[in-house]
Amino acid sequence: MAELSKTWTWIEGKWLEGNPGIVGPRTHGLWLGSCVFDGARAFEGVTPDLDRHCARVQNSAGALGLNAIMQTGEILELVQEGLAKFDGATPLYIKPMYWAEEGGYVSVPPLAESTRFCLTMYEAPMPEPTGFSVTKCSFRRPTIETAPVNAKAACLYPNSGRALREVQAKGFDNAVVLDSLANVAELATANLFMAKDGEVHTPVPNGTFLNGITRQRVIALLRADGHTVHERAITYEELRQADELFSTGNYLKVSPINRIDERDLQPGPVYARARQLYWDWAHS
Repeated sequence: MAELSKTWTWIEGKWLEGNPGIVGPRTHGLWLGSCVFDGARAFEGVTPDLDRHCARVQNSAGALGLNAIMQTGEILELVQEGLAKFDGATPLYIKPMYWAEEGGYVSVPPLAESTRFCLTMYEAPMPEPTGFSVTKCSFRRPTIETAPVNAKAACLYPNSGRALREVQAKGFDNAVVLDSLANVAELATANLFMAKDGEVHTPVPNGTFLNGITRQRVIALLRADGHTVHERAITYEELRQADELFSTGNYLKVSPINRIDERDLQPGPVYARARQLYWDWAHS
């Protein structure tokens, strides 16, 4: 088992170091998937959109029938406490989480009154934006009728894991995942953008994937900078013909895609501008 990076977790009034044993085999969130979470970043002295990440975990809790037993402001205050436990230089991942300890009818739905909360923060270096390769996978994003796609829910991630295993077996880093209508939804781990003839295009949020916080921020920054950004249905063949491809997400923030299928790409001016705009905004 890989050694954990430096980690602190707050739960039920206490800060615990390392990997505390806070769930057991009968914890509903462990065996029946009622865990929701969000992820924010601390790097270079900034915590961009931290308030929006903390607010989203509240909404995710409600979507899964959990009680949001913390206030957004309380979570923000805990993050400030946690930041003081680190050196201030190493980038961190900030993860508030809710889950049910018990189930309701025949154990299946989460019992809302058994909701628990923790905030875990750990060292997670920001990868260099060297780019990564992508190809289409055979798995699809679900709709609201088949999965809780209106929440950042842990139960959605095994499907992303399947997608990644499939494309990595073919020699690619990440997977382009389609929706049920065969339009591009996103990557297995992040939202997806393309540039063509100087304009920016990104899949329109259609209820099959989360409208990412970093995605929204980058769209707003590009539009304010004078770029045309289209949110629309995009086919995979359009991705293959794009001038540039890049991703947005909390872990990597803004990162270039350097290969799709057999075609090599170079990080282009639209990607470079999007990344610079985001970095400038985060540090403003």
